[in-house]
Amino acid sequence: MHLLSAGAVAVLLFGIVYQVSSTVTVIGTYGETLELPCNNGSPPPDDVMFIQWKLNPSESGMMIKKLKGKPFEVLAKDGYSSRVSMMDNGSMFLEALTLEDQKVFICMLVNLQGLLEHHVRVVVHKDPTNLELLEQAAELEIGKLAKIGQCNAIDANPAANITWFKNNKTLSADGKGIVIDDSVQVHAVTGLSTTSSTLRYSAGKGDADASFTCGTLDLAGQPRVSLPVTFTITYPTENVSLKVLSEGVLLEGDNVTLRCVADGNPAPTTFNFFIKGEVKNVVDSDSYTMTNINRDATGEYKCSLAEKPSLEASINLTVSYLNVDLSPSEEVVKKAGDTLVVALKVDSSGDHKVSWTKDNGLLKADQVPTFKNLTYSDAGVYEGQVTLGPLRRVVSFQLVVEGAPVITLLAKRLGEDGRHKVLICEAEGYPKPTITWSVNGTWLEETPYINGKVSQKITVVPSTNLTVYCTVSNQFSQQIQSINVSSLFEEVRMDKQDQSDNGDQTKLAIGIVAGLLLVGVIVGLAYWIYMKRSKQGSWKTGELENGSSEEEKKLEEKVEENSQKAEM
Repeated sequence: MHLLSAGAVAVLLFGIVYQVSSTVTVIGTYGETLELPCNNGSPPPDDVMFIQWKLNPSESGMMIKKLKGKPFEVLAKDGYSSRVSMMDNGSMFLEALTLEDQKVFICMLVNLQGLLEHHVRVVVHKDPTNLELLEQAAELEIGKLAKIGQCNAIDANPAANITWFKNNKTLSADGKGIVIDDSVQVHAVTGLSTTSSTLRYSAGKGDADASFTCGTLDLAGQPRVSLPVTFTITYPTENVSLKVLSEGVLLEGDNVTLRCVADGNPAPTTFNFFIKGEVKNVVDSDSYTMTNINRDATGEYKCSLAEKPSLEASINLTVSYLNVDLSPSEEVVKKAGDTLVVALKVDSSGDHKVSWTKDNGLLKADQVPTFKNLTYSDAGVYEGQVTLGPLRRVVSFQLVVEGAPVITLLAKRLGEDGRHKVLICEAEGYPKPTITWSVNGTWLEETPYINGKVSQKITVVPSTNLTVYCTVSNQFSQQIQSINVSSLFEEVRMDKQDQSDNGDQTKLAIGIVAGLLLVGVIVGLAYWIYMKRSKQGSWKTGELENGSSEEEKKLEEKVEENSQKAEM
């Protein structure tokens, strides 16, 4: 105080220069330490004798000073005495900032030329200690303006600005469906502000799952958002629908559950179900179950709200069924040549498909098999499959065609090596015919018994001519047929003799032809000489000419006859 007076006196008496710099504003965080720069943070001039901080001239009190080359000295006697300190460059540190520190502090630099003052304004900021959404509504009624809740940003400076969000999108007040009321309260002791914002909102059906939040920005510009809240939206029922909970096609014997669905919230719990002309009232449930249904359950069903019967819904149910009857349905035994009538009766709820197989092989036609003249190849297992959507029925019968065996082929041929003969006997009948031979041959093979037919081959080497018998038999009868088999050795001798006889006959034929040709030539020559002489005589008498004419005819006939013999 005395130093300041002496400085002021010196300024007045000796005309020392007095300068004041522009005010600098620094912002600190509530409760933390703030540096107040002197001389705008630049080092003080070398000729500075001392630096001293004081409060705004409107407030009294020196705070701290520092003589050149000396440590700083705290001059404050109030709450600042333990909160201030100074650095060599003249900056003052102010600890534990409060809103009361929002003042103008003055740094004085004193040298021989004068006094330089630097004014520093302190501003203290504080983020809200908490952001909470209180007084939340239990539920919202559709179309009615109601209070969503109150959002509080507590103990902030300056007072926080609150924004409301729905599904992370900003809500702006429109005075109708969105109304926002804000208020600020200042704490009497700390001076910190608490901002309260109330949202009133008119909800719609689409808000059933909507998320509401409130938020503000901190001192760094980063958002702070409350925990999200959702609300139950209530609204009356406007529509109902009737659904079948059972999956897939309905079949006889199934259980079927009908559910009446209403679009109101909360959902109604009392319904009327109309089941085949009867009203079934259901309480505390929206479903009705029918058990062990049959084809008579096909038809229209309805449901309605018990308290508002005019709101109703309907649905048509179809119970699918497929009944199949086959005649015959088991094993049937018939004689070859008989007739068999097969009847398939189908009772179904819709268009069905039929397919037939015989011995697991698909038949070409999808019609019921018909048999007018049974053969052994008709025997087998017949299976009919009838389908209607997912429904499938399979019926079958086994056809047995029986009869006495009949030999259909008895043949022989020379073996490939020429040293044996192969005998073949083929028969048909049911049960399977047994084939036996009247000779002891070498068994070659027997074909599989298919479609009532079987064939057997044996090889023999006959040394003499034989008559071989093939016998086929089953429980009904037997049949025997024979075939002549010549000796293998006799055939070889006859082949050689045939070749020799054929050679002699060829030579004889050539000799006869040559002789006849020679005779023909001689006769022709004689005829020519005779004719020549006859013509010479005819020049003398007419009689001779006529006689010669008759003889000429006889000679021509004889030549022609000889010629025909030569040709034979």
